[in-house]
Amino acid sequence: MSEPRVPTHYERIGGEEKVRALVRRFYELMDELPEAYGIRKMHADSLDGAADKLFKFLSGWLGGPQLFIQEFGEPFLRRRHFPFAIGESERDQWLMCMDKALNDVVENAELRRELSAAFAKLANHMRNRPG
Repeated sequence: MSEPRVPTHYERIGGEEKVRALVRRFYELMDELPEAYGIRKMHADSLDGAADKLFKFLSGWLGGPQLFIQEFGEPFLRRRHFPFAIGESERDQWLMCMDKALNDVVENAELRRELSAAFAKLANHMRNRPG
């Protein structure tokens, strides 16, 4: 007998609709919160392109369709973010927005904790400057 299939984070979060909602809320918070100014100013005036790329990345990262890879190739996230000075402050601003977005969009508390921990590892990996 085979073991039952474990649903992916993509499935558990609610698929495309919920991933889009998470990304939309994340960028709304980045745009609205004064304490996220440091990372907001790293982005273009319009957040549409960043939101599209983050949605496509998260789709695959969470276990859904590999939209980012299909369009852009391997993410190589750290390399793609190297032109931006990312230290502890920038990491923490990004995580603050993502944690607030998770709280606003994801109903399941266990899933929120799992995703928050995974995002924390990812965001820490993006650091390329001391402090």
